[in-house]
Amino acid sequence: MLVGKELLDKARSLSNRPEDDIARGCGYVGPSGRLLKKSFYRALVEAKAEAQGWQLPRSTTSGGGSGSRGRQAEFRTRVHGNGNLLIGHAYTKRLGLEPGQEFRIELNRDSRSICLLPLNDETTERTGDQVQPFSESQSSEMAGVE
Repeated sequence: MLVGKELLDKARSLSNRPEDDIARGCGYVGPSGRLLKKSFYRALVEAKAEAQGWQLPRSTTSGGGSGSRGRQAEFRTRVHGNGNLLIGHAYTKRLGLEPGQEFRIELNRDSRSICLLPLNDETTERTGDQVQPFSESQSSEMAGVE
């Protein structure tokens, strides 16, 4: 990939061609053959600024390092239009959950919370201080269905 004066010279020599051909001619093509337009435009602006003696502000996201790390988990969810709740990859990854793991859903009406309790390979009856699974009538009542 050309940079600086070499990039400007090559871009000028190809100025009668489409932008994609100019970027390709300057070497801004990824390993899969995809055109790297953003990198090309950024390098072109930096080369032009350097040639003019301008000082560009350094972007915190370009280069390497201390910039934004992309989207962050919000620890919130919303009820979708179809009534579903979606818990995304960020949360399941943080908990170390694997595809195929099964859970029992426990609804707490007082605190309006949902708990996911892992199901063991052995389905033993829970007694004592552990919560019993809802019967069909209880789960319908919790959901507000009669």
